[in-house]
Amino acid sequence: MKIRVRYFAVFREATGTGLEVIETGAASPSELFSECVGRHPGLQKYTASLVAINDEMAAWDAQLNENDEVLFFPPVAGG
Repeated sequence: MKIRVRYFAVFREATGTGLEVIETGAASPSELFSECVGRHPGLQKYTASLVAINDEMAAWDAQLNENDEVLFFPPVAGG
């Protein structure tokens, strides 16, 4: 299935892109992220990373469907 993947902050820097469309068999964002790490070796998941599916915050084990848009957010520090 085709999934649109959006990367933010250090994830975008690690992949060199903010958006890519991936053909995948991943069932969850966690599986998809692991697949993305294989495509982009500089990418790493942080403990506090967040994920959204179709602009709604989601669990890492949520179900993915054809044409979903998955957004990966690294932890953000502020001050």
